[in-house]
Amino acid sequence: MNNLIKIALKEDAASRDITSRTVFGKGGGVKSGFLIAKEPLILSGLDVARAVFLEVSNKTKFVSGYANGASVKKGERIAKISGLISDLLAAERVALNFLQHLSGIATLTRRFVEKIKPYRSSLLDTRKTTPGLRLLEKRAVVDGGGKNHRMNLAEHYLIKDNHIAACRNMREAIKRVKQICRGKPGVRPLIEVEAHNLREVKVALQERVDIILLDNMSLFQIRKAVALAKGKSVLEVSGGVNLKNVRKIAQIGVSRISIGALTHSAPAVDISFEIE
Repeated sequence: MNNLIKIALKEDAASRDITSRTVFGKGGGVKSGFLIAKEPLILSGLDVARAVFLEVSNKTKFVSGYANGASVKKGERIAKISGLISDLLAAERVALNFLQHLSGIATLTRRFVEKIKPYRSSLLDTRKTTPGLRLLEKRAVVDGGGKNHRMNLAEHYLIKDNHIAACRNMREAIKRVKQICRGKPGVRPLIEVEAHNLREVKVALQERVDIILLDNMSLFQIRKAVALAKGKSVLEVSGGVNLKNVRKIAQIGVSRISIGALTHSAPAVDISFEIE
């Protein structure tokens, strides 16, 4: 995280703020400012915002009564930051960029989680993250009440459509993974396979994979897949999921719902930094 913050501050030329230098000269004196929620939100990235201010100056004081994952009402003060005015203004934009983006992910995630709360489905993210921000964005999903899917390609096996196309059929792709797994005594890796129709669901069930990802299937197809699986494999729905249909999908009885939009399309929330 520290390297990421340093890159962001360098990008913003925080150490060469010509406006503050001209207006305030050497520092401009000690002032206090507040991070204020301009809309209801779920907080994420508070520790990152704090680290930004302290990276600019370790003499800055950052005080907050909130923690990541907290629900914040419109108009509430999230944190009080005190230090040289020039240091506060040098850090302000970068800190807000992180905080608004990550809180936006947590806030959108919470909206989805609330929609499926009465059902047994878990809400997961995907690898559709901003390069370099994956760990922070996936943590924001957890702050919003969701769960993480694979963190990267080195985690559990996920046989997708292009793997299947390159092998010419699903059975062959699954067979190759199982052959590798058999060569690792004592290891029982998780195998997930992507299915686009009910025929592929049947093949995946016959091959006894752990998780079947139902990709862009209709509600009718999902119901049929649940009936076919009967608990033999965990079913995950992905593709085309939104706030209007996520409850209907959860009602059918799938175990997992993964949504790329949690990270790649979450709107930033509105948070301001105001000098006292």
